[in-house]
Amino acid sequence: MKKPLLNLALTVAALLLPSLPARAQEDTDPPRKTAPKNTAARAARAKDLAAKAKIRAKAKADADAKAIDVNSATKDQLKTLPGITDAYADKIIAGRPYLSKAFLVTKNVLPNDLFQSLRKRIEARQPTAKPQGR
Repeated sequence: MKKPLLNLALTVAALLLPSLPARAQEDTDPPRKTAPKNTAARAARAKDLAAKAKIRAKAKADADAKAIDVNSATKDQLKTLPGITDAYADKIIAGRPYLSKAFLVTKNVLPNDLFQSLRKRIEARQPTAKPQGR
């Protein structure tokens, strides 16, 4: 043995290496749960977020309720929409019925920019089919 120090180091390493993975898997104390700080602030924030969500839901419901049907609206109703002039209202009425409000763009009735600004305020309702009685 020419290098006793090297042999000693290898022997010690060979004896200790198998125990390293076992020590890595030992259970450790779980992290301590601390009491939440500023519980009053969190409660106020949650209440504020709930109020904002309620306002958004009401605004969406109002917008849906006030949506103008392009298949049945009069010229005056169409002109209440921002950006709709007499010419656009006439083109909308002439192109009826629309299967979808997107057809306003695909049939070149409205420019895409104007449609994008109006798409939440308009809809294209379809007439309901009456059941035939025998």
